[in-house]
Amino acid sequence: MTLTPLASNNALDDDPRRYAHLSTIRLEDPDAIARAAKARRRHPGLKYGKQNFIVAADHPARGALAVGSDPVAMADRRQLLDRLQIALANPDVDGVLASPDIMDDLLLLGALEGKLVFGSMNRGGLAGLVNEFDDRFTGHTAAALEALGADGGKMLTRICLGDPDTVVTLEATAKAIDSLAERKLIAMVEPFLSVRENGRVRNDLSTDAVIKSIAIAEGLGSTSAYTWMKLPVVANMERVMAATTMPTVLLGGDPDSSQDEVFASWQAALALPGVQGLTVGRTLLYPAGGDVAGAVATAASLLNHTTPNRTEEVSE
Repeated sequence: MTLTPLASNNALDDDPRRYAHLSTIRLEDPDAIARAAKARRRHPGLKYGKQNFIVAADHPARGALAVGSDPVAMADRRQLLDRLQIALANPDVDGVLASPDIMDDLLLLGALEGKLVFGSMNRGGLAGLVNEFDDRFTGHTAAALEALGADGGKMLTRICLGDPDTVVTLEATAKAIDSLAERKLIAMVEPFLSVRENGRVRNDLSTDAVIKSIAIAEGLGSTSAYTWMKLPVVANMERVMAATTMPTVLLGGDPDSSQDEVFASWQAALALPGVQGLTVGRTLLYPAGGDVAGAVATAASLLNHTTPNRTEEVSE
């Protein structure tokens, strides 16, 4: 059974039964997920110069439910699915990055027709976990993503020079990159240099730290043919993008500045060579003021949607 996606508007349905269909399908016909994946119309394909817009929704699987000052903003699965459907209904949104549970819901809802699909692979480094840097691969596998007809998988790669668990994550990431590459699937690697302060993990967003994380991450695996970077927008993005030749998508994170300032920083970074687009979640799904469709439309307007003419002009 396939449900009709929500219209692209700001109305969030408050009927508690609106997703009861999903529970019924999961109970009576769990194979419907695989059938929906097989029947899904695929994205027409990636093109040089045409930037892509991917909505991220894999935070809850790592126990990261907070948005801004609300510690449980992403806890209500019905509201999250509402917001995802509003975002995905925008034709300028190319796809989704999601954990298996959310991906399966979206497949049953028919919300991924013609979209790029990226699975979230390592969610074992739970937010606040005592061994958070041992970020086990507990989500999608490369084999599962291939079976789903996905375009690739994403892996969070936090590098803490003072924590021995880091090497475990690096090794697992390298193996995942190889497993994806064997299937010609994209490995979207999200690296950070990170530290633990007062029992909490903090990502170092200084320019030099981001550059160092790139240098380490892009050398993982036996091939980089299918590797992309997923990077934060930080100061001196020109230097950051000079550190890699790999296609790069920008992440949004949980911003501590105004929405206008965030959009302006994205716009400047999107103009740099090598930037393939945005992969953003909480910033757009839970925007200040609650206008999901408006926030998504504004972000979409920042991207280049036109494939450039690469034919070289012959001078006379």
